[in-house]
Amino acid sequence: MGNRFYCMREKDIRESGKSSKRMERSKRRSLLEEELLHRQALSMAIQQHQQLSQRFDGSMSRRIESTSSRRGNDLPDQLANSKQLPEFLENIKTKKIVLIHGEGFGAWCWYKTIALLEETGLVPTALDLTGSGIDLTDTNNVTTLVDYSKPLFDYLENLPEDEKVILVGHSAGGACVSYALENFPTKIAKAVFLCATMMSDGQRPFDVFAEELGSAELFTQESKFLTYGNGKDKPATGIMFEKEQMHGLYFNQSPTKDVALAMVSMRPIPLGPMMDKLSLTPEKYGTSRRFYIQTLDDHALSPDVQEKLVRVNPPEGVFKIKGSDHAPFFSKPQSLHKILVEIAQIP
Repeated sequence: MGNRFYCMREKDIRESGKSSKRMERSKRRSLLEEELLHRQALSMAIQQHQQLSQRFDGSMSRRIESTSSRRGNDLPDQLANSKQLPEFLENIKTKKIVLIHGEGFGAWCWYKTIALLEETGLVPTALDLTGSGIDLTDTNNVTTLVDYSKPLFDYLENLPEDEKVILVGHSAGGACVSYALENFPTKIAKAVFLCATMMSDGQRPFDVFAEELGSAELFTQESKFLTYGNGKDKPATGIMFEKEQMHGLYFNQSPTKDVALAMVSMRPIPLGPMMDKLSLTPEKYGTSRRFYIQTLDDHALSPDVQEKLVRVNPPEGVFKIKGSDHAPFFSKPQSLHKILVEIAQIP
């Protein structure tokens, strides 16, 4: 009996040792995979930043799916037949699409969208707003929506008189698009708000997110995500979410590699522009052609909030992407591409 007990103990110890070694190997493998993923993301971020200076040269071919509450769901047959592509493009009056990122992001986030639009034959351009992406401005010094929107305004000012563009604004970038519609109504053919702050007169961008983040007054007093670039004794200058919060808010459906890319590329959100009230007039902003794309699995700007935005301030068309988080250019790039092409075709 004693020998049997001893043998059993010895066997258990051996098994325990093997299990421990397996766990150790698994842990080391996970760490190595995590490090590799981080390196790949960093390499991808650098590559995307380099491509930005060349206006994202390159192409990618994908089939796409989406849901639309305005028109049919199938892409035109012309897209499936490359021989008919020139004729298809002739029917699109405005081919230039300017992509404006949301808070904390940069032009890098559009890399999939740009490749898909270029493959279609459209002409996309992604801009870094002030203090974002590879723009070298310290985000602590970006204090107004005018400052934040300057790269977009410069771009529109330099457009030839006879040219127009389609603006696409993501998240808080929608405030910049709203502001541009008020100041450059003749240069913008259409504006697309992608799970974005489609503003009303007298509203602040932060007000749109108030349901998720709480009132502006309470947030600026109590939030642990505030940054103080001018010292703790001075007003907060920015917002920077921790990785766990960012993942939960923005990337709950996005591929792991794109999330890793975002984690090494995102920058603090300048607080000043988020608190600026917009003055929008019926004569300019009110007559613009606006379209809204809703993301239906969004944790940063819930579907209910997005629905309220289009109900209070009705756009010309509303489109929906099922299963998309707050970063549809990552989680549903083909669906987003399809809708943008569809909007471009609307006479």
